[in-house]
Amino acid sequence: MFVVRTAGHVLGPEVLGSIEYGVSVLSCPMVIVLGHDACGAVAAARAAVENGETVQGYVRDVIEKVTPSVLATRAAGLSEDGQFIAGHIRHTTSLLLERSRLLADATEAGRVAVAGLSYQLADGSVHLITSHGLGTPHIRAVS
Repeated sequence: MFVVRTAGHVLGPEVLGSIEYGVSVLSCPMVIVLGHDACGAVAAARAAVENGETVQGYVRDVIEKVTPSVLATRAAGLSEDGQFIAGHIRHTTSLLLERSRLLADATEAGRVAVAGLSYQLADGSVHLITSHGLGTPHIRAVS
């Protein structure tokens, strides 16, 4: 397992480079975007959109990268916490494939699978939100 962690699973050049390293050099067969319930980054982005609340320092950069997911979820008429978290997981997974040609090509060629999962803190369950390149059953939704 090769792990790259960021608050709100936001993507920047360093994160994309690290993921590409895991795939191209270490031959990692799966990339997982793992969100979780009670995500502070999603909650802060919602507060910024809904109430104009802002944060200082570099945390603001994280919130700004999560905000498009919050706006898209709201535009879809969704309003529950879990829907915002799932929306952000889907958005991050899509961005990952859009921004990394290496990862997109490896996924299309069947060498790598990309999945977005949501982890539930209270009971430890994981739910499949989205997947790409899963031609074989590498992963199953667990409830």
